[in-house]
Amino acid sequence: MPMIIFPAIDLRNGRVVRLKQGRAEDEMVYGDDPVQIAKRWLDEGAQWLHVVNLDGAFGETSLANMRALTGIISSVKIPVQFGGGLRDIANIDAAFNVGVRRVVIGTAAVENPQLVSDAIAKFESGKIVVGIDARDGIVATRGWREQSAIGAIDLARQMHERGVERIVYTDIARDGMLRGIDANAMAELARTAKVRVIASGGVASMSDVIALREYLEVEGVIIGQALYTGAINLREAIKVASRQ
Repeated sequence: MPMIIFPAIDLRNGRVVRLKQGRAEDEMVYGDDPVQIAKRWLDEGAQWLHVVNLDGAFGETSLANMRALTGIISSVKIPVQFGGGLRDIANIDAAFNVGVRRVVIGTAAVENPQLVSDAIAKFESGKIVVGIDARDGIVATRGWREQSAIGAIDLARQMHERGVERIVYTDIARDGMLRGIDANAMAELARTAKVRVIASGGVASMSDVIALREYLEVEGVIIGQALYTGAINLREAIKVASRQ
């Protein structure tokens, strides 16, 4: 199976931005037209997109982000994985109603794990992904502003027991920093918790893609900053990730 490359489109007030380690004050704007950026990634061979509502992750409401999401889905005919602020069934239902293929539940998986079970029962397990964002192995919530008391591997195990098949695992310390990814840690969580992992946080160069593809437990990788700065060429990354 090829490893899937997910170009990241992080939305804040309707614009495409990247943050360093999730800090709202460390914002770099990469474009005011999310649809055009989505089309760019499609033209370069993207098979999926990973879209995040950062305002939602921070507990805020942004109609501009939802308009951008709807515009992306109607303009780009590849599946979209979407997260950020999905903390009840109504939010999740709304995302599916605009055409999202998979949703990522983050904070709510820690604060209200029953929501994950309810979402799987209503929408099926393949459509529900849990986002585990960890700093030094401990899960952070609320747009990474709050530290929980649970370890990433323990949470992944609990989610597996609830029927979760797939985890987006983000290393907060590396996210947006272009420091490289800890491929072994990503694979270790997948093996230990018996889930498929989509790696995120810190992918800096093609060497990270090469390192991740060696671990069959890693189903995909989300790349943001490195694509926007040109450190990674999407077409080349997809070719390298093919595992052929």
